[in-house]
Amino acid sequence: MDSENQQRYQTAIALACLPVGNVNFSGCRDQCTTRNDNADHSASEILKLLRSGQVLMVNSRRRNGLILYKGFHAEFAGPGAAVGSFYDRDCDWAFPVGNLSLLTPESHEERQKAYLIRRQWIRLMKQITEKSQPHQRVQKILEQFEQYFDSQTVSQIPDEAFARLVGVLPQTANIVRNTASSIEED
Repeated sequence: MDSENQQRYQTAIALACLPVGNVNFSGCRDQCTTRNDNADHSASEILKLLRSGQVLMVNSRRRNGLILYKGFHAEFAGPGAAVGSFYDRDCDWAFPVGNLSLLTPESHEERQKAYLIRRQWIRLMKQITEKSQPHQRVQKILEQFEQYFDSQTVSQIPDEAFARLVGVLPQTANIVRNTASSIEED
């Protein structure tokens, strides 16, 4: 195995082995608390990688992704999307979704494809945020995530993350989620 491939897979293995827990964001990136110190360690390790200037991509062969907290909003980078480099130097926090695996693109073409896929994820979020009603935006993002990820994975994503993804208050995300759960129970 050549050194480039070895480095790529060592990065993937290291990230795949990072424990991912349930993180509770209290509404302000400076006041983040966790229920699991391992999750905090995982997110901070991912954040170091994103800020390193290296271009990485979310493994397209897994149902995984990253919710990237930036200022007062968040972005979702799903399978195949480029992360890191100059795109994410302003990232305040990273929340892994699913069994996260990040790879280093092997070629210029693979890197370009990853950038295009990142743009597609951004366009999807833009379409969702074009809904005029906050409740509709939350409902739509929940539907999108529930179509792609299992319900246990979606339930571990904090209200704050969904709220930042679609530009609503965390309380709105919580209300929509609780309403959806109570309807499913009936």
